[in-house]
Amino acid sequence: MKPLMVVAGTRPEVVKLAPVVKWLQKLGVDYVFVWSGQHYDYMLSRIFFEEFELAEPDVDLRVGSGSHAEQTARIMLGLERTIKDYSPSIVVAEGDTNTVLASALVSVKCLTPFAHIEAGLRSWSMLMPEEVNRRVADVVASLHFAPTEWAALNLLFEGISSKSIHITGNTIVDALQEFMNKVADLSNSILGKHGLEIRNYILVTLHRAENTDDPERLKSILEALDELSQYYSVIFPIHPRTKGAIARFGLSDCLSRVRLVEPLGYFEFLALLSGCRVVLTDSGGVQEEAFTLKTPTVTLRYNTERPETTLYGINVLAGAEKGRIVKLALMQAERAREIRGLSFENPLGDGQAGKRIARLLGEAVDEGLAIEEPDLRETPVIEYRLLDGVKDLEDSSLFDLLAAFYEDGKPVLGKNKSKFIARIKGRLNDKNPFNPK
Repeated sequence: MKPLMVVAGTRPEVVKLAPVVKWLQKLGVDYVFVWSGQHYDYMLSRIFFEEFELAEPDVDLRVGSGSHAEQTARIMLGLERTIKDYSPSIVVAEGDTNTVLASALVSVKCLTPFAHIEAGLRSWSMLMPEEVNRRVADVVASLHFAPTEWAALNLLFEGISSKSIHITGNTIVDALQEFMNKVADLSNSILGKHGLEIRNYILVTLHRAENTDDPERLKSILEALDELSQYYSVIFPIHPRTKGAIARFGLSDCLSRVRLVEPLGYFEFLALLSGCRVVLTDSGGVQEEAFTLKTPTVTLRYNTERPETTLYGINVLAGAEKGRIVKLALMQAERAREIRGLSFENPLGDGQAGKRIARLLGEAVDEGLAIEEPDLRETPVIEYRLLDGVKDLEDSSLFDLLAAFYEDGKPVLGKNKSKFIARIKGRLNDKNPFNPK
């Protein structure tokens, strides 16, 4: 039987794919692991292989840095050769990086089904390269593993068939549940190493191009950090892109009171995240981790593809204006005890996402998932209808359920609701004029 091909290239992908890979191994599903090398710095990626006890990749494309076009093109060229060499049953990738975009495009061009983990996230900002990547990946995917109900609804309203969508939860919750006891044992020594007192410091991550490539925007954020350092210690594990931008724009003086450290391993970072008073970040993954750990969060963006994290006010969106950042950070610091005392069912998942995804992938391999040509000779017209109470809609070969609604118009996931948007082959309740019979 042909193996799965799991593709990754950045540290967040290692974190989120690790639970899936471990369950593929437990279930005996054969796979090939391909590393694109999009993150090539040791602390940005390879240390994560060691911490998660993952085997070395079967293939390393070593693409390195470059413009979006250069990097994506190099991954595509290398991955095309790799797909031809291994003839995988399904190509799997997670997230919204250039590695994911390249994997999706090459897979479908090679007529190999593509499975997208973390499908359906939407920031609604096409200025974000990640938004472009995830939208393209979802359009060409044959399997969509949506982490939440809101993500699944996004897919349905973009015309993705409900038959290909599976709500699995987010694998970040799996990773946190697996490792937080270990992190807790290390916390005191890690805080001591950095000279920090628990709940008396602010943690910062900053790496997105929209924040680092705009000198005025970057300066505004850094000046906010400087002002916040008058209230709390501020520790900033600095991304190479951000470090380069600060030097290029001559903004080092803005960080005279901020403690800069090199990128951290995952366990060390989690120890700082769980122990801080507030985290300031532009990372999607950190928003999820902080929400799950109930760490007060200020997101340095104007939108988020993880709106679930804003529930209960755990995460607030600040943008890049100095005044708003400072105001919201101090507000979240005041609410820290309240936020950490919250009790709720995590909408991001229950820690079983990796198991669900691995099982669904194994079933897809066993069933021979393939990209097939539709036979529309008898039903050449594709229509869209709002239907009332159609039974067994998903089981009909003529219907494709896209979305369902309650009577009050609110969208809902599931079957047998009162109203449906459906994609229909041929003409409903109407003789097909193209049928020669």
